[in-house]
Amino acid sequence: MNIYKTVGTCAKEIEFHVEDNTIKDVKFQGGCPGSLTGIMSLLIGTDVDVAIERLRGITCGSKTTSCPDQLSKALESYKASLL
Repeated sequence: MNIYKTVGTCAKEIEFHVEDNTIKDVKFQGGCPGSLTGIMSLLIGTDVDVAIERLRGITCGSKTTSCPDQLSKALESYKASLL
């Protein structure tokens, strides 16, 4: 499991597992349970690059980021660590 500390969201941390560039598991610590459970269910089996593209830049209310945007940043960080 990879762990990413979020910035600017209600969720404080995202745990995720990637295998062969495919998201296998995602768990948010904190945040809006219903919405985040839906996001988690939709992302399982998704290609990392597709997920980044779909989630990057999503905002939450007046915030400049969101839990989905933070997940895109987590996945980008993960990919960068592989280089």
